[in-house]
Amino acid sequence: MNNQKYIRNFSIIAHIDHGKSTLADRILEYTHTVSPREMFDQYLDDMELERERGITIKAHYVTILYKSKNDGRQYQFNLIDTPGHVDFTYEVSRSLAACEGALLVVDATQGVQAQTLANVYLAIDNNLELIPVINKIDLKSARPEEVSDELNKILGIEKSKIHRVSAKTGQGVEEVLESIIKEIPAPAGDENAPLQVLIFDSKYDPYRGVVSLIKVINGKISKGMKIKFMQENYVTEVEEIGIMAPGMILKNELSTGEVGYIVSGIKEVDKIIVGDTITSFVNPAKKSLHGYKKPKPMVYCGLYPIDGDDYENLREALKKLQLNDSSLIFTPEVSVALGSGFRMGFLGLLHLEIVKERLEREYGLRLLTTTPNVAYRITKTNGEVIFLKSPADYPEEEKILTIEEPYVAATIITPKEYIGEIMKLSNQKRGVYKDMQYISTERVELKYEFPLSEIIVDFFNLLKSISSGFASLDYEFLEYCRSELVKLDILVGGNKVDELAVIVHKDKAYFLGREFARKLKQEIPRHMFEIPVQASIGKRIIARETISAYRKDVTAKLYGGDVTRKNKLLDKQKKGKRKMKKIGKVEIPDEAFMSFYKIELEKK
Repeated sequence: MNNQKYIRNFSIIAHIDHGKSTLADRILEYTHTVSPREMFDQYLDDMELERERGITIKAHYVTILYKSKNDGRQYQFNLIDTPGHVDFTYEVSRSLAACEGALLVVDATQGVQAQTLANVYLAIDNNLELIPVINKIDLKSARPEEVSDELNKILGIEKSKIHRVSAKTGQGVEEVLESIIKEIPAPAGDENAPLQVLIFDSKYDPYRGVVSLIKVINGKISKGMKIKFMQENYVTEVEEIGIMAPGMILKNELSTGEVGYIVSGIKEVDKIIVGDTITSFVNPAKKSLHGYKKPKPMVYCGLYPIDGDDYENLREALKKLQLNDSSLIFTPEVSVALGSGFRMGFLGLLHLEIVKERLEREYGLRLLTTTPNVAYRITKTNGEVIFLKSPADYPEEEKILTIEEPYVAATIITPKEYIGEIMKLSNQKRGVYKDMQYISTERVELKYEFPLSEIIVDFFNLLKSISSGFASLDYEFLEYCRSELVKLDILVGGNKVDELAVIVHKDKAYFLGREFARKLKQEIPRHMFEIPVQASIGKRIIARETISAYRKDVTAKLYGGDVTRKNKLLDKQKKGKRKMKKIGKVEIPDEAFMSFYKIELEKK
């Protein structure tokens, strides 16, 4: 079916854990896209990691055929399921660019959350038609009236347009499907115009090469057609074309408005860029589509293979993963302590954790990450401006004129009884209070500005802990602001370990230095010689811990005789210890590189 007016491309957007994947399951079940025998929970979340954590990490697409109960016609729905966590906002924005509408799902027990608002603004930026859905109405704690009031007050949505469903039982799902036909417009575009195809996602198949998920904006694309990737200026041929329903179903062509996949036999992963435009080689389009604004990484860390021989395997794995996650940024770097690795850029800490776990599971690598940090802007005394992504590159203090750190504008939505504790936590994290508004009689929206470095590690966990899981957080980059920051160096056995260095605020430096040294004393095993662990700021040592040596009783074999024999053996041992201390190498275990995490979580 190629009739454009019977196609609907839509996404499901929601805060994390509001039932987005469950609603997608019910839609697949109700439309018989998946048979009851093959159906299982979180059907579109095909990654093992997604099931374990109960979150959507990747955007997933499926084509659904639905026969309307109103007009009896068959419609082609292209559903793109999206992640809900703040770290995967880029995934959401890419999916929305391939849609004309979105289902906005809100939990009837939790109401509007911070990420709900963020996703709504993304949808509005993409000029999408929104269909509001209140989910989980079957629960005893559901409060649909109150949540309807919130949607009306915050987003100006008419109460009569809000659907009430239970994705678990299937109640109200048919009404939602009918409103998709009625409310979401058919895709625009001209079937007779030169071909313009948007790549909104890609993945690597070891047998077929790169498989790209596409939306046809103008024209038609068919099997055997000679095509050109406009950004890379690369020419190839379409080997296979089809739709996901949900398995791969072969087709001869896709026309304007349709969503599907193509295989072009490309094995070089750097030839395909998400957001690129495909056009016909014979009759090319004059200009490419807008594509996507490249996201800026917010968190940086070093990623190293534990086995040095895995370096090339890690490079290849990162290239393949970048196809699937184009927000990932990496550059090679070499460390004295850890060997060859990569300096990685991530959108947040969860993004970092997920990427590391995927590399270990999907590519069989054993990896080590250094302490995460943000990018600082430093203006040197000679006027040069640099962005510092690794503490190891920190210039000498006398060469620094100013140092600035990234600040974010944060929105926290919480029940009113937790306001005091959340404000106290925000002050500890150097937050600047901006605004507070009641969005209902029970719930409050707080607005703060935070240094990004203060909230990337443990703020989200602490927020959930003090609010019994009810508070939610969303943030976006604001600007760089001047701060009194210093570099905290760690010396192990008198040698600086660059990978353990961190940049911290002056007021917290002494406390963190003391705790870091104490934590490393526990993590680094004892050797045959004494090891000093020191924290320093510039040339000043601010904390010291000593890891005592193993002591071998060299006098155990003596029986009687003069005391000088005993002293002679002890002196010989002392000389040996001194020599060992000079030439001995301290082995630092993997856990030590993440010790700074533990201070943040336990002490601050």
